[in-house]
Amino acid sequence: MKTEYDIIQLIKQDEWMMKIIKAVHTLDLPDSWVCAGFIRTKVWDTLHRNKLRSNLADIDVVYFDPDNISEENEKKYEQILHGIMPVEPWSVKNQARMHVINGEEPYTSTIDAVSRFPETATSIAVRFINDDEIILASPWGIDDLLTMQIKPTPFFIQKKELSIIYNERIHRKKWKDKWPMAEIHCLYP
Repeated sequence: MKTEYDIIQLIKQDEWMMKIIKAVHTLDLPDSWVCAGFIRTKVWDTLHRNKLRSNLADIDVVYFDPDNISEENEKKYEQILHGIMPVEPWSVKNQARMHVINGEEPYTSTIDAVSRFPETATSIAVRFINDDEIILASPWGIDDLLTMQIKPTPFFIQKKELSIIYNERIHRKKWKDKWPMAEIHCLYP
């Protein structure tokens, strides 16, 4: 695996992942994507030659709707997704409101918000562009994902308080236990 095309093909060959992406597509949410660990886990499991898919704490669905930032809407969309695929751990978040929770300036799009995720390898998203073609967005590129480098995004490097959150997060996630070839880069150890 070396390119975005390779990652897209890996996803397309996974029937479960395609069902997830299709389910999200049926919601017709503005600027919607499935992101983060959903993709990272598949890539890292594949690179580790894991026979079974690692469990996901959640399936992150993100969208951008500045005209309706009600958290209740997010819960409504989660319920719709649970109706389609009931056993999946859906997490739906409107990125038009997440800047408030994260203490940042307003985001301009879903991918702007994805670029502010804690790790570069997790700052990745996928969606349908029509009924049968998917695209990948990777604001910080795919090198860290493919080389299993757990590094902070620039936003988490710039602020001391975010670097503390980053360090706590990578220790809590215990990614080295799941993927021993991953390399963790801590900030201010």
